[in-house]
Amino acid sequence: MGMSSGGDNNGMMAEINVTPFVDVMLVLLIIFMVTAPMMNQGVQVELPKATADQLPTDEKALILSIAEDGQYYMAEENYDLNELKLKLQAIAASNPDKEVFIRADALVPYEKVAQLMAACTQAGITKLGMVTEPGVNE
Repeated sequence: MGMSSGGDNNGMMAEINVTPFVDVMLVLLIIFMVTAPMMNQGVQVELPKATADQLPTDEKALILSIAEDGQYYMAEENYDLNELKLKLQAIAASNPDKEVFIRADALVPYEKVAQLMAACTQAGITKLGMVTEPGVNE
């Protein structure tokens, strides 16, 4: 007289509950949607306006900024031109194909932009680009 469970369910149940997985994925989606607009690199500058086709960009490109007061920034760190040259030399030595984009405020004298471009080329960076706002400045 053995006890039976009423069926031949000797195997284990092999179903996976995906509800917790879906919950986690929805929370991550919301987090990314909230934080994505805040991921703009660099210092706030008023970019000059120009009409040009958008170039394909590498997400890992280095952004250098020149603020309205003429200060140089890499990401959000303030550097003088000599410090920036040393940083750029180290970057060029480790990755010679690194793309660099320059974001300069519209009110910055061209001399400051030219000095930064010269520092990049002296450091060995050959892929330079300028960041502008779409449209024509009238």
